[in-house]
Amino acid sequence: MTFGRKVRAYVALTKPRVIELLLVTTAPVMVLAAHGQLDLRFLGLVFATLVGGALSAASANAFNCYIDRDIDRLMKRTRNRPLVTGELSPREALAFASIAGAVSIAILGVFTTWLAAALSLAAIAFYVLVYTLVLKRRTPQNIVWGGAAGCMPVLIGWAAVTGSLSWTPVILFGIVFLWTPPHYWPLSMRYREDYAAASVPMLAVVRGRTAVGLQVVLYAWATVVCSLLLVPLAPMGVVYATVAALSGAWFLVEAHRLYAAAIRPGAVKPMRVFHASITYLTLVFIAVGIDPLVFVPLPF
Repeated sequence: MTFGRKVRAYVALTKPRVIELLLVTTAPVMVLAAHGQLDLRFLGLVFATLVGGALSAASANAFNCYIDRDIDRLMKRTRNRPLVTGELSPREALAFASIAGAVSIAILGVFTTWLAAALSLAAIAFYVLVYTLVLKRRTPQNIVWGGAAGCMPVLIGWAAVTGSLSWTPVILFGIVFLWTPPHYWPLSMRYREDYAAASVPMLAVVRGRTAVGLQVVLYAWATVVCSLLLVPLAPMGVVYATVAALSGAWFLVEAHRLYAAAIRPGAVKPMRVFHASITYLTLVFIAVGIDPLVFVPLPF
């Protein structure tokens, strides 16, 4: 195997699209935590946090690929992952995951804060030990509680700047936590047969599309309400309030459309909600980062 192909295999092992989404939630939170004060020291802190956070996520995802390589072989969506194709050996994947995790904790501890490093370690441990080993193959609520690991970059970014936690990052954590089910469950509808073949009890497999559609609506509403809690408690200004309200309304419309289609005979388009959820979260967190830079207080 060529060097370039080997490198691409290691990159695939990290699930780079997942890492991109995690980093989108980190940098804006750091701007908010710094109250929009973007000096050179802050930019260096952001760089160290993003590198450490990316390696932390890469470690967790690589451990996940190592543990789930048996079911990845059974699913069309995952059968091209490097441990299934043989481009990487299980030993190589395990070594990479361990080294990436150790380096991420060291970078965050040395260049940011040790609280951020501890949260990074907790995120890796939770994703690997709680979600991958315990929840994923045992309960249709796997993505609900397992999704907590994906919310940790919000806390890590805040802790990297302030060295502490408060209600603001907790609310931001809540936004991502509540957003995860209506983001991931439509994907599980699209690949329901894959999960059924691998005996993974996703909600779409266990309960069917009507139940998924209803849960997507309920969690989407909870997500939008949680996002608006940030307005009085952070507090946030006109930019964030406007973006959160408008993008939230659009997200809710898409969620209700999915449910309306799910309760009727015929085809559904769950991936429309999946992609909408990514755009929604991106817009909300971009607004989180922009609001303290151009803060305009609400007129009430």
